[in-house]
Amino acid sequence: MFGYVVPYKDELKVREYKLFRAFYCGLCKTLGKSSNQLTRFGLNYDFTFLALLLTALDEDEPQINHEGCIVNPFKKNPLIKKNQHLEYAADLNVIFVFLKLLDNWHDEHSFKSLLSMPVYYFASRGKREKYATSFHFFEKSLKKLEDLETAGNDIVDKSADVFARIMSVIFTPAYITEKKCRRILASLGYNLGRWIYILDAFSDLEDDINYKNYNPLLLQYNYSEAEGLQEFKDRIKENIVFTLTYSLNNLAKAYQLLTVHRYNNILENIIYLGLYRVMEKKLNNGGREIEKSIQDTGTE
Repeated sequence: MFGYVVPYKDELKVREYKLFRAFYCGLCKTLGKSSNQLTRFGLNYDFTFLALLLTALDEDEPQINHEGCIVNPFKKNPLIKKNQHLEYAADLNVIFVFLKLLDNWHDEHSFKSLLSMPVYYFASRGKREKYATSFHFFEKSLKKLEDLETAGNDIVDKSADVFARIMSVIFTPAYITEKKCRRILASLGYNLGRWIYILDAFSDLEDDINYKNYNPLLLQYNYSEAEGLQEFKDRIKENIVFTLTYSLNNLAKAYQLLTVHRYNNILENIIYLGLYRVMEKKLNNGGREIEKSIQDTGTE
């Protein structure tokens, strides 16, 4: 299963796709080793992109191992050996899944989230202390999103800004100290988060209408049953495409300012092709097969 931040496979060379998979498998292994084996079910591809990007900025070459796994115990596949970037992405993955499960339980009384919570509660305990500043920021931000929802916020940019700021923090690990690099990564993370939030809101329109869930797009663009879902989507699509493309352009501009030591082809494939392909599928009422995004965590 793939998330929102995925490569466009058809335009990647076989060895490049295998390398992307090596990051996915390396992050999965790191989750199992640094937390517990069950947390590997919470792995999503947005954090795989984070690990890939941070490793690309590192002057040191990462090490590739060949190992079997639970899915293919007798077949050894290439995977990136645990390094500080994989460990950081794995830690933040666990923290964020825990917070999303907690948020889902509070908001929707989701028993699936409640039952999954012990796995991530214990796994994230030490990491919440290790990343205390970020953890408290995520808590406050998710509460702010909840408050906006309760207040019936009808401006999608307000809610998208809160989620974008969460992503901005996720994309700037403390061990990266160079100010210019941190500023660029923060911008890249912010625009990626804004894009994910708005695209996810558009993708969820039908479910949110059927289950009477909060969705800022329904309020901002005055949805009414008399208009119907498809007509509503057709009416707002041009504005949504414009604002999503604006975020992707800013994300690309930020990426171009980074000093990338390797994996240019894969990263550019994701940024210039993969994200646009996902956007096109979601906007055209498809892409349900594209899951495991940060924004969807614990809600499936």
